[in-house]
Amino acid sequence: MTRSLSMMEARARLTTLPEELEQSPETGAISVTRRGKPVLAVMHWDLYDSLVETLEILGDSRLMRQLRKGIEDAKRGRSSTTRQIRKKLGL
Repeated sequence: MTRSLSMMEARARLTTLPEELEQSPETGAISVTRRGKPVLAVMHWDLYDSLVETLEILGDSRLMRQLRKGIEDAKRGRSSTTRQIRKKLGL
């Protein structure tokens, strides 16, 4: 569940928010409001980095085709163990 802080509250707590978000990653992002309307989202850098990476993957049509094919292969039981792959690659 996203927590919400007013702009004034967020300003007063800005230096403690990184630790709060790191200790409670389930919080996700904190909505910062001005006059009751959300204007900012504050989140831990790891969450931001993860979201950007996910968006890059979703925006890459070739990679998404490969991902969908891999998921379909796994559903149909067309998969290999690590041992089988190593043997095939001669490792």
